[in-house]
Amino acid sequence: MIQHPQDPTDSARPAALREPLPADELEPEATRRVADATESSRASRSWWDRNADEYQSEHGSFLGDDRFVWGPEGLDEAEAGLLGPAAELKGLDVLEIGAGAAQCSRWLAARGARPVALDLSHRQLQHALRIEAESAAGGAPALVQADAGALPFHDGSFDLACSAYGAVPFVADPVGVFSEVRRVLRPGGRWVFSVTHPIRWAFPDEPGPEGLSISASYFDRTPYVEQDEQGRAVYVEHHRTIGDRVRDVVASGFRLVDLVEPEWPAWNAQEWGGWSPLRGSLIPGTAIFVCERD
Repeated sequence: MIQHPQDPTDSARPAALREPLPADELEPEATRRVADATESSRASRSWWDRNADEYQSEHGSFLGDDRFVWGPEGLDEAEAGLLGPAAELKGLDVLEIGAGAAQCSRWLAARGARPVALDLSHRQLQHALRIEAESAAGGAPALVQADAGALPFHDGSFDLACSAYGAVPFVADPVGVFSEVRRVLRPGGRWVFSVTHPIRWAFPDEPGPEGLSISASYFDRTPYVEQDEQGRAVYVEHHRTIGDRVRDVVASGFRLVDLVEPEWPAWNAQEWGGWSPLRGSLIPGTAIFVCERD
């Protein structure tokens, strides 16, 4: 699931993900403030349940029904091989965290893996069921609704775990989530996740030239929060620097084996919120962390 507002202004909310508000509902207030794990989880669940329909309608064609894409640049797992050679995925138990409509899991199933697609949002998983009913894409992965911070699986249940912009940007306790991932992985298991490149937090979330000038401190970790008139968070996203992410990986018991910063390809002319060919040709938009469990 890819989404990334940054600055506490209305223009910071990606136009592709806005939906018309009812006449009697006020636009959420955008701010920067502390948001703990409980508030962040509650906000994420309600936001994605509410916005899943528009998200899948707007971005479903780019994501495909059974494609594994790591971010708006369009880097495909079939090309990148960050989980390992595709020919070696057959028979592996794979957990996808923040799976959305399970497009990545469906790609894995088509290559003989046994994926489990986990998401906090019930509505996103309903879209996974819709795709399975409407298309002839791959096999049908198992679907689980759960919080990434409390994975409902036994220790050592999976060979691989992955997340393409799912869960990690929205959690207040990334070490807790990573530790849960490590717990459910078998020794030697790989954990690969993509997030908005941390450098983007210093720039306005705009696809044009206005998104190329620094407007905030890269070192400000204060969460971005959209809140209702009662001050309740309806959307939360957490910023971590590159160094923070590396330390979080290590603190949770993983070894970082690669950090991938995809370049914007010439074929991709699509804008996605603050991601665009203009910005993508100058500054990175996505960071992919490839980690292994000892």
